[in-house]
Amino acid sequence: MVDFMLNGEVVTAASEGDTPLLWVLREELKLRGTKFGCGIAQCGACTVHIDGNPMRSCITPVSAVSGKSVTTIEGLATPVGEALKTAWTEVQVPQCGYCQSGQIMQAAGLLESNPNPSDQEIVNAMNGNLCRCMAYPRIKKAIKTAAGGGTMS
Repeated sequence: MVDFMLNGEVVTAASEGDTPLLWVLREELKLRGTKFGCGIAQCGACTVHIDGNPMRSCITPVSAVSGKSVTTIEGLATPVGEALKTAWTEVQVPQCGYCQSGQIMQAAGLLESNPNPSDQEIVNAMNGNLCRCMAYPRIKKAIKTAAGGGTMS
């Protein structure tokens, strides 16, 4: 049994300690916003925040979050998170949408630590999050918009 804070609520996971957090979230706790992409922490679809830091849940054993705070896309209710979700819609970022929860979680981590990133800082921070639809220009525009530096066209 592993106890941790999930989206502001204390939860207990009954899964074995070496079970990837991703599967605990999706299968045991029924939060399906966090996606499985590659399973080797290379695509970013499974990004969640652990104690405020973007992390890949596909390679994080649930035992590693014991006593910690985990935030998924379902619980991203911060001002930065809300600004990103609004910008994502306004800029019409998603095509297929599969990677978008991981993209938003990574972007939220960036904006929490750097509220006004340069274009290069955005590219660097988002580098490990892949989008099969190649929506990168719209992702960058949405991040700039959420930060207050983008323009809507």
